[in-house]
Amino acid sequence: MIISRTPYRISFFGGGTDYPDWYTKHCGQVLSTTIDKYLFISCRYLPPFFNHRLRLVYSKIENCQSASELSHPTARETLKFLNIDTGLEIHYDGDLPGRSGMGSSSAFTVGLLNALYAYQGKVVSAHQLAKDSIHIEQNIVGETVGSQDQVNAAYGGFNRIQFLSNGEIVVQPSAASREVVQQLTEHLMLFYTGIVRTAADVAVTYVENILSKEKQLKRMYLMVEEAESILSNPTNLDEFGKLLHEAWVEKRSLSSRVSNHVIDDLYETARSAGAIGGKIAGAGGGGMLLLFVPLDKQMEVRNKLRNMVHIPFRFEPKASEIIFVDQRLGYEEKEES
Repeated sequence: MIISRTPYRISFFGGGTDYPDWYTKHCGQVLSTTIDKYLFISCRYLPPFFNHRLRLVYSKIENCQSASELSHPTARETLKFLNIDTGLEIHYDGDLPGRSGMGSSSAFTVGLLNALYAYQGKVVSAHQLAKDSIHIEQNIVGETVGSQDQVNAAYGGFNRIQFLSNGEIVVQPSAASREVVQQLTEHLMLFYTGIVRTAADVAVTYVENILSKEKQLKRMYLMVEEAESILSNPTNLDEFGKLLHEAWVEKRSLSSRVSNHVIDDLYETARSAGAIGGKIAGAGGGGMLLLFVPLDKQMEVRNKLRNMVHIPFRFEPKASEIIFVDQRLGYEEKEES
């Protein structure tokens, strides 16, 4: 059995500039971090005692004879990508709900790839994990997704990620000191709105004509540099919160699907209670609400949002990793005549 553990992520600035249609023409960059909430993938050799030869367990259970029969598109195409067809059982478990804006779909792809490479006895680099995951999601499955989530999961940490026009990806650790990162973490609050949405359904409303959003995306690109400047000389960390608010205003202007009256009401309620800025995580439309809140205002914000689940978290420096390996089989299968 192989078990991989892959962190979820929070993206602060630059989201939208990580879509290939944009960055292959204008370049892109994001400032984001992985957090101490995880997605687990376990896979094991399936003993030859069952009618099925492949079993996938997530919110559904799929039993079939080959990878091509799977309904789950990412699992199906990842198995095919690695030429794994039968004799396998895969389980998925996560600390956070899917479709919540925390990069769960890409964490699944990276975590599954990592586990299956280990199952094949291979150790691959973070660069290969990220590139393979991007290729599977964007080119094979055909999802309308950006490229930052796969990189976050594969590399881990608090990073400035640059997407160059030639397709290359550069990952640089944030310039923020450990003390500043700790202060930033203490000022951040995460709440689950309970609104479930599929990121691709929201993203497609602005990605299809993304080049027409040049003004907003160029501003969002520059915010990454402004945020790094704030964190490298944090005389007033509240400026980070103000920049988050500005980024949210810009993001809302990309599409009417990015927000809705429920999200707007929750956000304004938090702001009236003392939050300086914030955003809906991921593509928007629902999921997690991230807020920047001064320490002396956090209890008031929690009281105002008491009907929502508050999720304490810390930044996680580790990437997707294999946390358990046991490759004993102990079975011999009959050769088919």
